[in-house]
Amino acid sequence: MLIFIIVNILAGLVIVPLFLYLRNPYVFKDLHYACRLIRAGFRMHSKIKSCPSMVGSFLEKVDAHPNKPFVVFEDTSYTYRQADGRSNRIARVLSSSHVGVKEGDTVALFLGNEPLYVWSCLALLKLGCAAALLNSNIRARSLLHCLACCDATVLLAAADLRGAVEEVLPSLLQQGIRVFILSDDSDSEGIECLGQRIQQASEQPLSPQLRANTTIKSAALYIYTSGTTGLPKAARVTHERLMQASLMYSLCDVRDDDILYLYLPLYHASGFFMGLCGAMDKGITIILKRKFSTSQFWNDCRKYNVTIVQYIGEIMRYLCNTPKTSTDREHRVRMAIGNGIRADTWSEFLQRFGDIRICECYGATEGNIGFINYIGKVGAIGKEHFLQKMMTPYALIKYDTEKEEAIRDSRGFCVEVPKGETGLLVSKISKRAPFIGYAKNKQQTERKKMRDVLVKGDEYFNSGDLLNIDHQGFVYFQDRIGDTFRWKGENVATTEVADHLLMVDCVEEANVFGVKVPGHEGRIGMAALTLKEGVDFDSTATHQHVKAYLPSYARPQFIRIQEALVVTATFKQMKSALVEEGFNPGLITDPLYYLDNSQGYVPLTQHIYNSITEGRIRL
Repeated sequence: MLIFIIVNILAGLVIVPLFLYLRNPYVFKDLHYACRLIRAGFRMHSKIKSCPSMVGSFLEKVDAHPNKPFVVFEDTSYTYRQADGRSNRIARVLSSSHVGVKEGDTVALFLGNEPLYVWSCLALLKLGCAAALLNSNIRARSLLHCLACCDATVLLAAADLRGAVEEVLPSLLQQGIRVFILSDDSDSEGIECLGQRIQQASEQPLSPQLRANTTIKSAALYIYTSGTTGLPKAARVTHERLMQASLMYSLCDVRDDDILYLYLPLYHASGFFMGLCGAMDKGITIILKRKFSTSQFWNDCRKYNVTIVQYIGEIMRYLCNTPKTSTDREHRVRMAIGNGIRADTWSEFLQRFGDIRICECYGATEGNIGFINYIGKVGAIGKEHFLQKMMTPYALIKYDTEKEEAIRDSRGFCVEVPKGETGLLVSKISKRAPFIGYAKNKQQTERKKMRDVLVKGDEYFNSGDLLNIDHQGFVYFQDRIGDTFRWKGENVATTEVADHLLMVDCVEEANVFGVKVPGHEGRIGMAALTLKEGVDFDSTATHQHVKAYLPSYARPQFIRIQEALVVTATFKQMKSALVEEGFNPGLITDPLYYLDNSQGYVPLTQHIYNSITEGRIRL
């Protein structure tokens, strides 16, 4: 009898897992991911109890391995102890009577990728201040707007961005913003230099009392996202959100002996959240680059023994488009973490560069929902998990792209789409999954909220993304709604581009949208223009203006001259037909222009069009 019972138990131990596997071939990976989620939850709770700020994680690593390299930049290595000391210097200068920064203040950082960026962010965390991470490409009106909407009292700028600061200096001083350059000298009245003061400051630890009133709900960062309003929106990021984002590497199985190659801008959520904060949480080494370089990428990975790289989809395509070499698989990279890679590029990348685990992720800077493709399914941006859905409920709902609104039933509630169909992703707003919104922009914050979605009185975050979830739970990105398109990893607000085009003397009206180009991720900018009566298109003036006021990724690559823009009955510009028609001169009778970087806007001929679509001209 005992033997019979033992045999049955052993059979059950074999049959039950087999039955589960046959029903769901990913069951064991799902369970493994559940364990990681639970561990991450306990770690989050422990971190909050010890210190409600990312600075706690960093200081733990300083104590644990002070001599371990933290940042390697242009062949100079800085240990965790050295990073701690340099950030202490900056914090002491900022909190001195000369500058006067105190807990709760907002300080804007206007720097490119360099160690000073990291030290400055750490310094502000140690002082309990919020850092407004300015895009180093913005200028003029956009720069002033970004400073104003987060109530920054101080601007810290890199020496190489002094010219951009000087352009708006009178306005900054008028607004009472103190301007400091992180260099040794300046000949501009109204701009002070902190280089020597920082060099002379002490590296001794600062008192935690300087941030005694900081809680997990306090603002840690302001990160700017593009929107339909035409100017960047400042997403308010709390310490809680930052600490949650820093756990991403743990969920992706990053080890504490990994070495990260980080070239993404630190002013972006991907570079700052997953890159810098993820590295601090795991205590790993960062190989920091000013910007991405196709020619240097793999050589750097070999030189520094890189094991983890971050990416955006366009970067992976760039790497796949380089000439093949015999050393393509000679590296130690074991994992790539990022978002936006197309399925064909994904497969090609693995085939060419070897067995590298692609960990595709999905999320938004201000959002309260995210996905991770922990299985590695090619083309998917994530996978559903029962624990995640239990903790942060979400749904895909039917959406009318023509009316630009969710479809509701006779009771007034939204309608969930069946598995396998495309719908708008919405995520329930709760204490566990809050939506903080945008600084000094209540209107845009409210626009991202939906109420009475599935039951009376509920409230959901509108992601603005159309997704598809198949029967196995894999999540696929389909498209974005609204007036923002993405090009070269940057979100472009069409209204902002249109506003700049309207400043050109010959332009009467401007309708900006994104069009697809074969072989490229995202959509590239195109503008349909009407001209003032009796005036010809001034290609030179248009090129000079967009070059002066817009970053390269936001400049319209194609321009279409129309006699009149098509609008709806409520005078809303129509974009869908223009997007579908694209920029083919063989189909469009309107005059078309192409942005040649050396000549400016030139007539778009069939030869140029064919060269672009066939890949002979790279955009």
